[in-house]
Amino acid sequence: MKAHVSSILLGVRDMEASKRFYTEGLGWKVKDDYGISVFFESDGASPVGFYDREGLADQVGASPEGGGFSGLVLTYVVRSEARVDEIIAQAEKAGATILKPAGALPWGGYGGSFADPDGYIWSLGYSAQGQDQPYAE
Repeated sequence: MKAHVSSILLGVRDMEASKRFYTEGLGWKVKDDYGISVFFESDGASPVGFYDREGLADQVGASPEGGGFSGLVLTYVVRSEARVDEIIAQAEKAGATILKPAGALPWGGYGGSFADPDGYIWSLGYSAQGQDQPYAE
């Protein structure tokens, strides 16, 4: 198996509320809306989509119940500290819970994190170190 993700599916409790958060709040564009799942335009990256939480759990043979830190963090790397600040503010305005306000990071970068309405954690970051960073924008 290669170190590659074909798509990222987030199990959500309220499909419409999640769509509003990501489209109206963060400016994502829907590529395909199948009713039971939604996929967003990905600009060539691994597609991100939603699926009803219970249906997705059933599909993979897991319980839809869960709580606390899942051990999964979605990382979004940008090209400036200002862009980190902008996205954190945009997410908060859209209803995200700010977990860590943007600021200097112990390893020398700059970033912050938020949780979407279903608790999925997004880590925003910028660093002037390194040449081959996985920039999202």
